[in-house]
Amino acid sequence: MSEEPAAADRREIRELVENWAVWRDARDWNRFRTVWHADGHMMATWWQGPYEEFIRVSQEGWDRGVRILHFLGGSSIETSGDRALAQTKMTITQRVTVHDVLCDVVCTGRFYDFLARRDGRWGLVLRQPIYEIDRLTPVSPVPGPPLDPELLARFPAGYRHLAYVQTLVGYEVKRDMPGLEGPELERLYEQGAEWLRG
Repeated sequence: MSEEPAAADRREIRELVENWAVWRDARDWNRFRTVWHADGHMMATWWQGPYEEFIRVSQEGWDRGVRILHFLGGSSIETSGDRALAQTKMTITQRVTVHDVLCDVVCTGRFYDFLARRDGRWGLVLRQPIYEIDRLTPVSPVPGPPLDPELLARFPAGYRHLAYVQTLVGYEVKRDMPGLEGPELERLYEQGAEWLRG
């Protein structure tokens, strides 16, 4: 018995989402390019813009010691003709030395993806992460580093520690990304509904 078209679309989209994480973290940029459409944009705390530029700045970060990795959980995928929205539970982990203490900062949230089928192929048009909760933990069982409370307070609760360490390594962090609740999240949901309506 053949698979229903909507189920086949959801399976293809889920595979695309998984490939994004594996190929991005492996720095397999040629295959990573295949999950995007030409006008695809990536939003992140530390950088926002076209996916080709995201590749460039990601590799530049790696070359200077920035280590950011991703892990995926379950997905919920809605399709409407040649458009789709995918929400996928994820964690972002960055290992970094914070005030002389080696730490992992872990942020839990969702990838909120706008996708389109063009020329018979699904691809990403926009990836907007939702940052729900984060923490900073020493890698070894030692006391945590003393954090600058003024710097920490500049950022939303959902990615406060992630933004803190990304600022320390030299990135300018966007301060109005969607979180667990709030107007930024509501606006994103409205944009998603408009996307599905076409």
